[in-house]
This record gives sequence, structure tokens and C-alpha cells, in this order.
Amino acid sequence: MADRRQVLRIGALAAGVPTVLGATGATAEAAPHRPGRSLVIGHRGASGYRPEHTLASYELAARMGADYMEPDLVATKDHVLVARHEPEIGGTTDVGSRPEFASRRRTVVLDGVAVTGWFTHDFTLAELKTLRAVERIPRVRRHNTLYNGLFEVPTFEEVLALRERLSRELDRAIGVYPETKHPTYFRGLGLDLETPLVRALRRHRLDRPGAKVFVQSFEARNLRQLREDYGLRAPSVFLTSATGGPFGDHTTYAEYLTPAGLRRLARYVDGVGPDKNQVIPRAADDTLGTPTRLVADAHAAGLKVMPYTFRAENQFLPADYRIGTEPDGYGRALDEQVAFLRTGIDGLFTDQPDVGVLARKLRTGDRVPA
Repeated sequence: MADRRQVLRIGALAAGVPTVLGATGATAEAAPHRPGRSLVIGHRGASGYRPEHTLASYELAARMGADYMEPDLVATKDHVLVARHEPEIGGTTDVGSRPEFASRRRTVVLDGVAVTGWFTHDFTLAELKTLRAVERIPRVRRHNTLYNGLFEVPTFEEVLALRERLSRELDRAIGVYPETKHPTYFRGLGLDLETPLVRALRRHRLDRPGAKVFVQSFEARNLRQLREDYGLRAPSVFLTSATGGPFGDHTTYAEYLTPAGLRRLARYVDGVGPDKNQVIPRAADDTLGTPTRLVADAHAAGLKVMPYTFRAENQFLPADYRIGTEPDGYGRALDEQVAFLRTGIDGLFTDQPDVGVLARKLRTGDRVPA
């Protein structure tokens, strides 16, 4: 197995911060984003090192040098936006161990799929604030379980306030990359995500062209509505999957990513966020294959390309980038990210932002501290 501490130490040095096994309170600065320089987006914060979608995770991402921190947004019963990967919170909070909420467990149809668990829209914000975050994949990220029970579920307002504080402390503008999760589903509940999202961005003076914001969604219709019906002026990004298509949409993701589809998207979005396999697919033997034309086609349409999700553990890497046989051990994540950066992508989502920062330095030839 690769020496995890060594990988973390090198990555942290590149970002100018102590190793991630230390406290979150360490301070550091990273070089500001330059035009043409690929962005590092802290996927759900620094979710490789702290339970995802917590203020601690977002803060660590920024201190490691991430340009943007990414909150996924869902709604509470009283219509407050909070940061959770899904409206179902059984796997990311301690709600399952709370007897007072046992009766809230139920089954809903979420975008056509039956899902059983506990859902944010069945809780008021006050009730949700009594819960505590836990690591979503504890068998993979055992270190993160050290922090189970410490952190609250944050509101979007708290994330924006954190962004402002960290921008002052680090003397660089930290970006925010919010995703509307299942917007059609929430609209059907009478809890639309668009209204509170746009209001929050405007309250923090972030709804403008060129703001350090990308609003993202897997539903193209949602992004078009935000631009045309809600007057959103901040940049936006259409997320795509390697299979299927947006819920309730007759156009597949593959069709959206054709040259003609990209030109249509460019009328109301500023970029695409594809599955990384849509940029460089895997070969038949699960090794890294040959890049597609997606980056070139998107750039020709005037769109940025920022793929997801880069993770350091072997089980998430192409076969030829793994080290050893332990699925949870660290592989050649730096080399994988450099290979993707060479395709000309404009940014990448990573669970380990320090690795992304170092990969960018290696790609651009910036000096790496000895």
C-alpha cells in the first residue's frame, strides 16, 4: 500500500498547509486563480479528510488551496436550504440512532426511484440542527469516522458566511459552487430550490457575471429556468452523467454533449461538469483510455469543462494508476489528475483538494516546495 501520510505530506506542502492529519485551524494562503489556470474544486469540501458537507470540510478545502468549495443544496420542511448530498440523510447523519425521529423513516419516490430513509423535507431546520454529521463511506475512509458526531448540518447561509470569512483570512476570494439537488422533486413538494438560492446569492452580492460562483445542476431545464425565469446572472454549469439523462427530459446526457447539444447549452450555461470518464474513458481492461473530443467541442461552443470526481483511493482509480492491492490504499492520484489536466480541462472536482493543488503545480511547471 502507498504511504498515505507521505502522499498527504507532499500535497499539503504544495498547498502551503500542514498535513491534513493535523487540526483544521492551521492557516495558509495559495496563489489566486489566473485566467486559463485550471480550478481546483473541493468536492463536498475536503471530503477525503472530513465528513462531507460540513463547515469543517469546506474550511479545510479552502485552507488546502481549493479555489471553490461545493455545497449540494436540499430543502428543509420550513424551506431553508441546507448542505447535504441527498435529501435522504440516513447515511450522512446520526438520525438513525435518534429514537425521537424513528417514526420519520419512510419511503418516497425520488426521481422515479423508491428510496427509504429519513428526508430533510420532513424536518424543520431546528430539528435538523439537533443531528450530527457522520462519514458517508466509513469502510473506505476510516480516518473520517474520528469526526462523527462533531459537526452540524450547515445551512447555505452559513456556507456563504464561511466563504466571506475565509476570503478575508486567506486574502484571496474563495468561490462557492452550489448544486441544486433534485430540483423537480423539491418543486413538487412546494419547496422550490431556486427562490431561496437566488435570494441568498443576491444577499451576498454574488449574482453577477464573473462572480466567484458556479450554480450547477444535473437538470438542464432547471438551469434554463434559473437564467430565464429567475434572472440568475451568476455563471452556471450543466452536470452530466456517463449514462442516462436528466429526470423528466427526453434528451440524454450524451446528446447534450454533442457539438450541436453543446451549442444549445451555451445559450444559458457557462460550462459543463461531466463524469470524468466522458473526458477520458476507461479501456476494456479498466486502464485509462484515449481522450474524447469533449473538451475541444465544449471550448468551441464557448463552454468551460470541469469534470468530477477525482479521488485518491485505488478503488476509484484506473487499473494502471493503482498501487498495491488494497482498495482503500492511495494510488497514483497525482498522475491521474495531471493526465486529465493535459486535456485542457478548466477545473476538476476532487475529494482531496491538496492533491488537486499539487497536480496543478506539476502540470503548469510551478515550483513545488522541496
